[in-house]
Order: sequence, then C-alpha cells, then structure tokens
Amino acid sequence: MYSKILMLHFPTREVEKPVVCNLTRYYDLTFNILKATILPRKEGIMVLELSGSRKNLKNAVEYLKEQGVIVKNASQEINRDESRCIHCGACTAVCPTQALYVSRPDMYVKFDKQKCSVCELCISTCLTRAMKITPTTESVFD
Repeated sequence: MYSKILMLHFPTREVEKPVVCNLTRYYDLTFNILKATILPRKEGIMVLELSGSRKNLKNAVEYLKEQGVIVKNASQEINRDESRCIHCGACTAVCPTQALYVSRPDMYVKFDKQKCSVCELCISTCLTRAMKITPTTESVFD
C-alpha cells in the first residue's frame, strides 16, 4: 500500500461536488482528512492523506485536476528556521502527528518532516516564528 499527504485547493465552483468521496468509489483509495477549511460557495483547502495502490493514487490525482482542484504535495510545506528556534517546546504540545517532539536527554525540539501533516498549528504557536510555510516544487509522485 502506498500513502501520500496532499494539499487540495478547491475553487469556488468545485466546493459543492463530492470529489473526495469519489476517490474511494472510483479509485479504491482510503482517505484521512487531516485539515479542512471549506465553506459553501467559497474556495476551500484540504490536507488529505490518501492510501492505496500507486497507480490508483496517480489516476485519482489526475481526476482531481480534471475537476479543477489544484493538487500539491503537502509533505514538505512546513519548514523550521533553526536559528530562530529557542527549543521552548510549545509547538510539540499542539503537533497532532508528533512531527515536532523533544529529544531526550538534550531536551532539543526536533522536527520530522515526514510525519508533518501541514496542519499549521505549530505556526501560530511558535513564539519566535521559527516555523514557516514554504512553497515546494516537489512533484506529487517524487
């Protein structure tokens, strides 16, 4: 089984369509919604973990694009400026995937990008603004 975390941007005209449900129906994928901000008749953003065969996932991404959904790889959208981090640990308290954690015995905050779901909770919690969203040029299937 193959798994990928994607960021989906739904244009206004696509918000009302059941495109995510169709990923299960037509492409035999399972999904886990990690974050979503979607309002009726407005644009929407969703961070979604999709699991299934690589072929079905690739076909599903093509389907989403055909429906007008902008699909980006979300696995590396958040970065940390090491020079700004004071290792206070505030971000570790809000990180739902434990991508941010305190290593022992040195008590430094570590960041595992592979676990990051791009929920953005760390950004608003970070006192020194060490956590940032940065654009990625990574392909969905790298």
